[in-house]
Amino acid sequence: MTDTPFVLVLSVPGLRPEDLPRMPVVAGLAAAGGSAPLAPGFPAVTCPVQATLTTGTLPVGHGIVANGLYDRARRHLEMWISPDSVHRAPRIWDRLRAARPDLRTAAWFLLQSKHATADLVCLPAPWHNADGTETMWCHTNPPDLYTALRASLGDFPLHKFWGPLAGIDSSAWIIDSFLQAARGGPPHLAVVYLPHLDYAAQRTGPDSPPALAACAELDNAIGRLVEGFTALVAPVRPTVVVAGEYRIRPVSRALLPNRILRDAGLLTVVKTPAGDLIDMERSRAWALADHQVAHIYLQLGLRREDRDALVERIHELFAGRAGVGRVFSARGLVEAGLSATPVPALGSRCGDVVLEAALDTWFAYPWWSDDAKAPTFARTIDIHRKPGYDPLELFIDRTAPPPPGMPFGIPLDPALVRGSHGAVDPSAPHETLLVCSEPGVVSGAPLAAADVADLTLGLFGAG
Repeated sequence: MTDTPFVLVLSVPGLRPEDLPRMPVVAGLAAAGGSAPLAPGFPAVTCPVQATLTTGTLPVGHGIVANGLYDRARRHLEMWISPDSVHRAPRIWDRLRAARPDLRTAAWFLLQSKHATADLVCLPAPWHNADGTETMWCHTNPPDLYTALRASLGDFPLHKFWGPLAGIDSSAWIIDSFLQAARGGPPHLAVVYLPHLDYAAQRTGPDSPPALAACAELDNAIGRLVEGFTALVAPVRPTVVVAGEYRIRPVSRALLPNRILRDAGLLTVVKTPAGDLIDMERSRAWALADHQVAHIYLQLGLRREDRDALVERIHELFAGRAGVGRVFSARGLVEAGLSATPVPALGSRCGDVVLEAALDTWFAYPWWSDDAKAPTFARTIDIHRKPGYDPLELFIDRTAPPPPGMPFGIPLDPALVRGSHGAVDPSAPHETLLVCSEPGVVSGAPLAAADVADLTLGLFGAG
């Protein structure tokens, strides 16, 4: 026997309290220990929430304000970048190592964890070949671990991690690969991302039959993970923490901030053989559209009075518009935990103005009115070149000819999307939940995502 615990933290997007009756394994963990309402904070989208859960700080502290990071000085946007180094605060495995260097840790499939200091790391990192093709690969620590994983499990099914075929197979591979990696030395702290509840809830709505069925599918997979990890660390009984990332809500409309900015004469495009693209240097304002949140970035070099007038003009365009909830700027950015100063500094990643959608609305990234002028990447699964998140990549358009070399095309109709997240309901901010199998750790009192890291480290006496 040992006094050192083993803790398995599961990061689960789309987890709702009302789904527990459909998830007997997770419900059993809650019954054995406890559960509490959990507030993801703002913005309630993947990378910021995962950063908050794993650092214990808000976006203003860890620096992850969206699923894309815009470098003002370079006028360059990177969507879904993977380095752990983009975080401006230490993550939970760094903090545990500082307190207990003898313990092993794992960061498994968390976004933005490439080159993390955990002993076991795995996340997709396809090789981009000179001929334009991709070779499936995962970044791992140890470096040769993926070679062993693919030898026994096959390649990670990236096409089922995102896109029209996304489903339980990706979460199942994540579980199988983690258990295989852990056999060589089980980590005392493991943080594992299980994305399955994200897909059907966005495609068909969070209360649709496919979304409800996904709860049972994921619960079965979690049962297999807990059983397998328990066998690896026996006779110690591991503590299992299930942290919901956010709640997916039904949506019935989309708003296109970039099209509004273009119609107002604030967004400039450059015409290319690949279609009309945003000119981020010449545009007076453009938007990074991210689920139910949009960061609007202003042109650099404006005089103070011109900048203030532009902020006021953007407020006029969006405040009170159907589909828009709140508009943040100046002190509002500071109060929302997005910026350290009312005017974001050159190195700040926060927009100069940030929009929050109404709860029944999501923000789509397009800026064109004529689909014939859409950039070629619009009809492809291209998470890096689109200046925003595109849930339409979950669908196939069988009515339009696919792009050259593609077996199918992505539709351009935002009305297809039935679920989204990112906005916070001020009347019910604790929209997801935290489950901990260890009695006495969670009292039932509401918690915030920023509390989870300290709560977890407290299990090791290292909070």
